[in-house]
Amino acid sequence: MTQTPSPEAKETTRSPTRTGMRLIVPLQGVVQGRGGLLLGSLIPCALFYFLQFYLKRHRSPPSNPPPSSANLPELPRSSSRANLLTRGSTGRAHLSTRANSIAKPNDSPYYIGLDRVREDPYDEVGNPGGVIQLGLAENRLSLDLIQDWLSENLSNLLPGGALGLGGIAPYQPMDGLLQFKLAMADFMTEIMGNTVSFDHSRVVLTSGATPALEILSFCLADQGNALLVPAPYYPGFDRDIKWRTGVELIPVHCRSCDNFTLSITALEQAFNQARKRGQKVRGILICNPSNPVGNMLNRDMLYDILDFARERNIHIISDEIFAGSTYGNEEFVSMADIVESEDADKDRVHIIYGLSKDLSIPGFRVGVIYSFNENVLAASRKLTRFSSVSTPTQQILVSMLSDKRFTREYIKTNRHRIGSLYDLFVAGLRELGLECAKSSGGLYCWVDMSKLISPYNEKGELELWDKLLNIAKINVTPGSACHCIEPGWFRFCFTTLNENEIPVVMERIRKVVESCKPSV
Repeated sequence: MTQTPSPEAKETTRSPTRTGMRLIVPLQGVVQGRGGLLLGSLIPCALFYFLQFYLKRHRSPPSNPPPSSANLPELPRSSSRANLLTRGSTGRAHLSTRANSIAKPNDSPYYIGLDRVREDPYDEVGNPGGVIQLGLAENRLSLDLIQDWLSENLSNLLPGGALGLGGIAPYQPMDGLLQFKLAMADFMTEIMGNTVSFDHSRVVLTSGATPALEILSFCLADQGNALLVPAPYYPGFDRDIKWRTGVELIPVHCRSCDNFTLSITALEQAFNQARKRGQKVRGILICNPSNPVGNMLNRDMLYDILDFARERNIHIISDEIFAGSTYGNEEFVSMADIVESEDADKDRVHIIYGLSKDLSIPGFRVGVIYSFNENVLAASRKLTRFSSVSTPTQQILVSMLSDKRFTREYIKTNRHRIGSLYDLFVAGLRELGLECAKSSGGLYCWVDMSKLISPYNEKGELELWDKLLNIAKINVTPGSACHCIEPGWFRFCFTTLNENEIPVVMERIRKVVESCKPSV
């Protein structure tokens, strides 16, 4: 007899869903019979929740639970974040080799001295025992003239005038406003004694002479190439040129017996030695008037330098930032004047200028590249994207430099004040038995203190510098920071002082001089 299947068997056979559940649900196959699906599902779920309850009851509490907001529920930390915190750092964040070399502490006495003044600046009333600044070529003698002009004219430049928002807010040409180039070219012509006329179309404006010099170095030489520089030279050149361009500087040593004046023989020796080393010389960097000595290159020497550059197919950079800070009867001659009279090889001559020294406004950050080379001008205009002058600064200076009555009076008065204070300062040093190199320009004097150093070398010079800085509390620049080949020379920047402060400085120097005299 054929057995009739039960209704449960029929249902099981016909329902694929019920078969799938028996495979999916854990323990389904263990529990048989009616209710198997229900029990097969409940048993594993109950075991799972029991396990969670057990672990929660026996979990050790955290030692220092993190604070949580009163208004927000505390969120559990993900395992990946916990692992990240426990692994710790694998090392410092990486910097470029360039940045690491620059980030090192200052090692030049020039910059160490500047840092000391910032930490403990002299003030006649507030800090009379502080460090007196004689290491920075800054002219404070004629700031009253600038202040008077601004007081009289600045209100006329405010909204509705040159400093109206519509004239200063929009983007402007990175290499300078046309009207400022015109005003600057006229001022340079005036400051150089009207012996040569400067063309505004050859002017590129930068935020100070430092970026102007860097841009020119970038344009004229490749990394590893070199410039010849008469030494002693301004300590800042080492940073201004080397740091980002990778261009090297080769000192051309000048000596005290020639009042540290450059000679063509010294230039030839330095050039030939560089060539033997396999180093490519791309130009000569001259500072006229010299910094730190204060002497000037005469017309004949400038012609000789131009001939030297022609014969070796190299460039000339003439830093003339102290052109208007001259005194005495010696003539200042711009390299632009030499090139105009020669009317040849203009493409290799480039001039640096700025308003930090002659106009006493270093904080305004205005520099000039003046070049006769169209390709240099084209590249420089594009590179000023990184060092443009602010539009409000340009608008103010357009008005100031266009005021011919003011500029004429300023130049005359400023030169007189520099010369008068120079005479007072040198006379005070002479009373202490200290002599200076002959100078006719700049904001400093180059002082011979070699008889006070022992031993007669760089070590002895730096020991004397340390006494001047930390005992006498005056910041000056030792010759070794300027690559001077003869130990014992120091640069004293006197235009940071007023007449009443000169006796204070001389008294401080006197104590060091007396401490260095040999005991009898």
